[in-house]
Amino acid sequence: LPTARLFLSLSGCDSGFGQATARHLDIMGFRVFASVLDLQSPGAQELRRSCSPRLTLLQMDLTKTDDIQRVLQHIQAHTNSTGLWGLVNNAGFNDTIADAELSPLGKFRTCMEVNFFGSLELTKGLLPLLRSTGGRIVTVSSPAGDMPFPCLAAYGASKAALSLLMDTFRSELQPWGIKVSLILPGYYKTGTTCDPTFWNLQKQQLLASLPQELLQAYGEDYVEEINQQFIQFMKVAVEDLSAVVNSITDGLLAANPAVRYYPGQGLGIMYFIHRYLPYFVRDLFLKGFFINPKLPRALRREHHNDAKK
Repeated sequence: LPTARLFLSLSGCDSGFGQATARHLDIMGFRVFASVLDLQSPGAQELRRSCSPRLTLLQMDLTKTDDIQRVLQHIQAHTNSTGLWGLVNNAGFNDTIADAELSPLGKFRTCMEVNFFGSLELTKGLLPLLRSTGGRIVTVSSPAGDMPFPCLAAYGASKAALSLLMDTFRSELQPWGIKVSLILPGYYKTGTTCDPTFWNLQKQQLLASLPQELLQAYGEDYVEEINQQFIQFMKVAVEDLSAVVNSITDGLLAANPAVRYYPGQGLGIMYFIHRYLPYFVRDLFLKGFFINPKLPRALRREHHNDAKK
């Protein structure tokens, strides 16, 4: 493939998978449009330092249609004569670790805006350019969109919607020669995902926002315990992002890319349990692997004893 003439669009390049992939594809000689939330962020500045002049940084907030349309217009203006070979939907959002009942409705909406609607609008906007080349769409989703990970309802629901959308695109775009792949990574160290200070702040904001009746039913210690277990889980996050970067690259360049890639340790056994064993086994496994909440305050024996007294 004549890499110098192949244009690629990547979202969510401030950090993590997006930043590493943008750098990798730039080194390979591709012309990359890398979108970031903030053009002055450390991640954006790092891309300016480490990449060639071929890479173009674009500011985009996926919750803002004006931002998406501005990026679409820029890419269209620079690729109308050549078409666009690849789109990588990588941007993602989650800032809540809590039961679905404890998660504010606004958090569900924000996850859907970034992880689903933003990616949908960007993909639809670039499809004419991708159809002209018979190009590729590679989307970073999550195993949390396939399985009910405890305390990830808002994030998982948005990723489930995203995965189904991309699978639908895969089927519908086959006549155009466009190949669509999903990346479902294990747990990697990216952005704020492994910053205890960030998650402690999110916990405090959640506790402050909960209605008193709901907080009484679950208990503040219930939320604290969830947060502590998650911070403990963060210690197993993998720092080497190369497996994910290689999966994205294969989805863009392989003659016959996989429909789904599973970079990361432990995903094989996780999906085996999910597909072939009873639901209660899967639920026990996910609680043992990720977060196993204690009983809510209203269900504990000592609470009932106090109530009787």
